[in-house]
Amino acid sequence: MSHHNDAPGMRGDRSRNADGRLRDKRDDTKIGTIEKQYGIELQARSDMHLGTYLKLHHIKSLNDLITRRKS
Repeated sequence: MSHHNDAPGMRGDRSRNADGRLRDKRDDTKIGTIEKQYGIELQARSDMHLGTYLKLHHIKSLNDLITRRKS
């Protein structure tokens, strides 16, 4: 089965919930993985969890983090 990226501007494929919305990135994803995937430098330990980073910096979601970094 061939997959296509149906969310413009998104890198790669992401799975969806039963209602069709994109599934959230897991909070236990390592910051190093996020930095590599999105080509950004977050000035944090690479083994820190995404959820911890977002809480420390009062950021609501990965999308908000990426949007802030690129602006």
